[in-house]
Amino acid sequence: MATDDDSWDAMMGAVQAFHDKHDFRNTGGEDLAYRVALMAEELGEISACVTKGKDREALAEELADLLILVMGTDIAARLGLKDAFWSKMHKLMQRDARMINGRIRVSEFRDAD
Repeated sequence: MATDDDSWDAMMGAVQAFHDKHDFRNTGGEDLAYRVALMAEELGEISACVTKGKDREALAEELADLLILVMGTDIAARLGLKDAFWSKMHKLMQRDARMINGRIRVSEFRDAD
């Protein structure tokens, strides 16, 4: 059951409060290159969870770390990610799926001429 805590705005508010608590805006925590490096680090931790067979809770925690970083990057860059999300989902829903090497792909993949 969804609660007010499950809304995008509530989640973004929590991330904003975290940024404010640590004054990320004035201490380099919102530098985009730094944030990309942190996201790459989190992807490595997610990969380790999967390849080393860690439990679902560990994977969920690493994914939450990445989500918080993505949401914080939205704050840092003032992107309006919620609108970008829905715009992209609309585009994705219009695409056809293809099987490539036995796995499904839903991308703008084009065959070479």
